[in-house]
Amino acid sequence: MEQLCYLALSVLLAIIVVYGLLELHYFLRMCLCVLLARFVKRRCHILDTTTVNGLCLTNDVDTLLYHMNNARYFRELDFARVDFYERTNLYRTITGMGGSVFQGAATIRYRRFIRPFHRFNIISRIIYWDEQSLFMEHRFVRPSDKFVHCIAICRQRVIDVSMEAVMSELLPRTSSNGFRATVLTSLAAPSPAAGGISNPAMDTSLAENGHGTTSGGAAGTGATASATAAHCLKLKPSLPPELAKWIEYNDMSSKNLRSGC
Repeated sequence: MEQLCYLALSVLLAIIVVYGLLELHYFLRMCLCVLLARFVKRRCHILDTTTVNGLCLTNDVDTLLYHMNNARYFRELDFARVDFYERTNLYRTITGMGGSVFQGAATIRYRRFIRPFHRFNIISRIIYWDEQSLFMEHRFVRPSDKFVHCIAICRQRVIDVSMEAVMSELLPRTSSNGFRATVLTSLAAPSPAAGGISNPAMDTSLAENGHGTTSGGAAGTGATASATAAHCLKLKPSLPPELAKWIEYNDMSSKNLRSGC
């Protein structure tokens, strides 16, 4: 009996040490998020919005136990990005082309705090991309009345592959591949007055899905390649002015850091 107690105590101490050193619940939740996105949730087109659910728990609040800690918002974005990457096949496309992706920059604007034990949704979408980067908007939304608690803009940098090439691979996919792009709604493409990044809606005249298909010709021909390039160019959103200023700030900051090293 005494040995059994010592064994139980050892197991408990081991769990506490592992939890303290590895923050076990984070990794368990991340594994669950990947499994749900890969095997349970439906596939999405790269220009669709994705939604993950969240709940502010006691380990998410600040020292006053009054609202979710500011740093936890960025942590919650990890789960939103993983869900988006898996459901749109973005990550596997990048790695399949020999590249990798990492977080290059992020900014967040808070509007109203999230209180303990209150639920929220994180709505994610792509707002722009260039040769080296992908820009995403994440909105923390209250499920009951769709109030936006905060908005985060993240820049995902890709290396060893062109982001334009990645998007050219993902954009032409249609519902026959298991994808179905949805028409951008006011929630997915908010106006500047709503506090989000404004983008023109996708050209829904291209196809019923919001993205067209190429017809005729063998794959890999010059005509097909040109049609695909033109098609991707039509779907690419214009650079929002507020995002352009944020990119300019990041470039200036990088230059200042390099000159000071």
